[in-house]
Amino acid sequence: MLKIRNLSKSFNKDTENEINIFNNFNLEIEKNKCTAIIGSNGCGKSTLLNIIGGSIWADKGQVLLNGKNIEDLREEERANHIGRVYQNPSMGVSPSLTILENMSLADKKNQKFTLRKLIKKDNINKYVDLLKTLDLGLENKLNTKVKFLSGGQRQSLSLVMAAMKYPDLLLLDEHTAALDPKTSNVIMKKTKELIEKYSITTIMISHNMKDAIEYSDRIIMLDSGKVVLDRPSADVTEEELIQIYREKLVQIGIQ
Repeated sequence: MLKIRNLSKSFNKDTENEINIFNNFNLEIEKNKCTAIIGSNGCGKSTLLNIIGGSIWADKGQVLLNGKNIEDLREEERANHIGRVYQNPSMGVSPSLTILENMSLADKKNQKFTLRKLIKKDNINKYVDLLKTLDLGLENKLNTKVKFLSGGQRQSLSLVMAAMKYPDLLLLDEHTAALDPKTSNVIMKKTKELIEKYSITTIMISHNMKDAIEYSDRIIMLDSGKVVLDRPSADVTEEELIQIYREKLVQIGIQ
């Protein structure tokens, strides 16, 4: 479904501050599965998602989505096939617009339109039904500007908007990291419901090892741009992951 081939990426190239993240990195992501990617800061998690999403370019290598090389596509072109929810609850929405306007924008993805013709009354019931699945009452606040919503409400809205066009791939970039534990738990459950209901292939970055195990089908751990663990989530324990982290910290002299 998604194949990463011979990927290489460096920052500050040819300077004394050069950082090599990936060197001939390869990875395959299974269709209709949720893959959690974990690892310490600087291991390459966010860089990998940014390369897949198109916000940064690889130095070399291929990103194949459903057999098509998308490496030369701009970020907005990749967005036709890839949905994304960011760590910042405000990045996936337009805070100055209403919930209804945000939903309409997401629904117009890949289409030409004018702001005057943004909202189609025939679609409102569809948006209401989608929002009802969140159990947050957002369907009763269609004309409320998103900037007045809580972080959890905004992130829930971002999630629905990212999934409503059934993308080939959904990228979750630590999408609960900025939320309190109770709200994070709610968002994770809604995430699981959405990706299972629509069978969306998903890559989820998480620092929460419990969530990574509970809400994914497969866990990949990165370290210095390399895969150091790749197992079905059902075969991994939180204690095992914590132990691997501790061993890595000892290796680099932090403990």
